[in-house]
Amino acid sequence: MSLEMTGAEILVRCLADEGVEHVFGYPGGAVLYIYDAIYKQDKFKHILVRHEQAAIHAADAYSRSSGKVGVAIVTSGPGVTNAVTGLATAYMDSIPMVVISGQVPTHAIGQDAFQECDAIGITRPCVKHNFLVKDVRDLALTIKKAFYIASTGRPGPVLIDVPKDVSMLPCLYDYPKEIDMRSYKPIEKGHTGQIRKAVQMLLQAERPMIYAGGGVILANASEDLNHLVDRLGAPCTNTLMGLGGYRASSDKYVGMPGMHGTYEANLAMQNCDVLVAIGARFDDRVIGNTTHFSSQQRKIIHIDIDPSSISKRVKVDVPIVGGVKEVLQEFHAQLDAANAKPNAAALASWWKQINEWRQLDCMSYEKSDTIIKPQYVIQKLWEVTKGDAFICSDVGQHQMWSAQYYPFDKPRRWFNSGGLGTMGVGLPFAMGVQLANPGATVACVTGEGSIQMNIQELATCKQYNFTPKIIMLNNGVLGMVRQWQRVDYGSRYSESYVDSLPEFNKLAEAYGHVGIKVDKPADVEGALKEAFAMKDRLVFMNILTDPSENVWPMVKPGMGLTQMLLGSEEL
Repeated sequence: MSLEMTGAEILVRCLADEGVEHVFGYPGGAVLYIYDAIYKQDKFKHILVRHEQAAIHAADAYSRSSGKVGVAIVTSGPGVTNAVTGLATAYMDSIPMVVISGQVPTHAIGQDAFQECDAIGITRPCVKHNFLVKDVRDLALTIKKAFYIASTGRPGPVLIDVPKDVSMLPCLYDYPKEIDMRSYKPIEKGHTGQIRKAVQMLLQAERPMIYAGGGVILANASEDLNHLVDRLGAPCTNTLMGLGGYRASSDKYVGMPGMHGTYEANLAMQNCDVLVAIGARFDDRVIGNTTHFSSQQRKIIHIDIDPSSISKRVKVDVPIVGGVKEVLQEFHAQLDAANAKPNAAALASWWKQINEWRQLDCMSYEKSDTIIKPQYVIQKLWEVTKGDAFICSDVGQHQMWSAQYYPFDKPRRWFNSGGLGTMGVGLPFAMGVQLANPGATVACVTGEGSIQMNIQELATCKQYNFTPKIIMLNNGVLGMVRQWQRVDYGSRYSESYVDSLPEFNKLAEAYGHVGIKVDKPADVEGALKEAFAMKDRLVFMNILTDPSENVWPMVKPGMGLTQMLLGSEEL
């Protein structure tokens, strides 16, 4: 028997029936009926953030870590506009989320009412889909559609805009158990003939290469990828979003590709004869100049759930549209049926060339006993955590150093903003990851620029006893901006210095946490051990690092993968 409920009660009941356990949000006038309904329920926990952007980021990371749909609630007007950066971050990285925004009453829409804005128009370019619910009778079905759209096909955030009167009006509760949308039918199974063609091409390859992206992580296909790479004996590179998809400890792993990738990964990408792209999109930061990349004759196999991503930037020879996991399982079935093995002699020659490129040791850096090198901090972080922590990164040089010097053997252990490059994600990401993994070791690697974008979330951490360890590489400048200004702008450092920095360790103490300041290389390891030993406290480590250090290697914008700068001496 259906019960009559208000729209707000229906919304809350739908979330509970969908299996939602945690919701991030910030209340305001247009969502007060919804928050009143949340107050009366006990099916899920609400996390009160201190800024709407942080709510979206935390829900985003909760999803990245758990594989579930992240959920956030914001109010109308400035609430939803504050959420746009988080929506765009999730959209660029294909993260499944449902975000509920409040709206002015339906009769006031278009009247420039207090705290009104066109949430649908504003968010349309940065969500997978959005809905404006004008009738309470449509609310439950809309929520079901939102969760289905967000989590299937190529995942992404979905926004539901709920006018205040819709959340107040009564209606019978009827939440569908299943959904069938005639206009939305994502393809999961790849074309058997195309997969057969790809398998034959791979077995005949003399210089095969596997290029795996974030789609492998999202599809929970890491085990399938590891099995494929191992049985083919081919080199594998993971993108920034795909780190951990293939284990970094394997000798078949050649490092990250692209702008700050390894010398061996980039040269292998450029010189292979068959390239298999799996859940990756040939991003400009990965392949550099498309004309240069396409100048090398090679066959390209592209596996992706999103047909619009295939041949979007690079023309491919064998397109395979389908879920990464399903396609890789079919790959294995066809390899088993073919009972054939790769060309061992050609593969040995290919590896000899790759190992020669490896000998360049492009990740080496100048050590110091007097000033802390940021790369050294990340290496020590890996040692102290035994390579088994959940690492959340902000955006900048510290992000790249984390990707380069903290090797990941498992998926869903590395959390960063890849596509949008959003400063400020690190701390709310750590909150979402810790909520999804209670008791786990969570670290937030950040810089003195990024942390100040959402530093107010230290209050949220105190309220809910989130205890990540914040590793702040404090070089006193907007490091990546300064690096680009040195490389491309004649060392004219326009507004890249951050003046009037606070004593971050003392600021953390003011929020009720533990603050540690480190300014000597000899103290780094001990301070890290001390921080991670405090399991029940958030520890903010203010680590003063070399302000002149840059991220190498580097492929400048507009250059090709083989046109790498290996160090400052090449400038």
